[in-house]
Amino acid sequence: MRKFIAAAVLAVVAATGLSACSSASDPNVLKVGTEGTYAPFSYQEGGTLTGYDVEVARAVGEKLGKRVEFVQTPWDSIFAGLESERFDLVANQVTVNPERTAKYALSQPYTTSEGVIVTKADNATITSLASLAGKTTAQSATSNWSKVAADAGAKVEAVEGFVQAVQLLKAGRVDATVNDTLAVGEYTKKTGDTGIKIAARTGETSEQAFAARKDDTALITDVDKALAELRADGTLARLSEKYFGIDVSK
Repeated sequence: MRKFIAAAVLAVVAATGLSACSSASDPNVLKVGTEGTYAPFSYQEGGTLTGYDVEVARAVGEKLGKRVEFVQTPWDSIFAGLESERFDLVANQVTVNPERTAKYALSQPYTTSEGVIVTKADNATITSLASLAGKTTAQSATSNWSKVAADAGAKVEAVEGFVQAVQLLKAGRVDATVNDTLAVGEYTKKTGDTGIKIAARTGETSEQAFAARKDDTALITDVDKALAELRADGTLARLSEKYFGIDVSK
């Protein structure tokens, strides 16, 4: 009877795609949560997960002597996945802010970027962050950019990611979206979309890092050491140039 129950449990695990054991039971595996839909940081290309964050995470894993396994997760549930131990680390342009610093163990930053406000090309009413007061923006609900928009006085409509935000923007359902200049640049480069524009900059420079559970300081210590080595040997600069044409790791 016990063998039957065990077999049934394993069948359910296999069917649902859940892991019967976490990476905590396998010291040779580093499980990393990422969206897989946020180009150029984490996205699918020809059925393969790739991107700046993905490659940096893989390089960190190599330095740690661990095999990296990615768990694709929507952004708005990615920290819940971290807290429930579905994975060990989040690699998805996690912006460093006081709230996250208090709640999670964050690595040293590996990306520096700037926030921008995107509108339809013919919109002349939004020219600054202050212009968002009373307007509606489309943002991932738990993103740093959602807070930036809300703090500026905008009403925030929740979406899964930047592509969905642009769709609402072009359909006239929202006035703007706030996002990372690197992500916006990648979108316009790949799509050639002339229906939107960067209307203004937020005036904020942000830093992005890996996130682990608050009590997993040993992992972050190891990740920081790996990042320092990757910065020193030129890997971070090379990956930056590959995806952005500039070094965003400084």
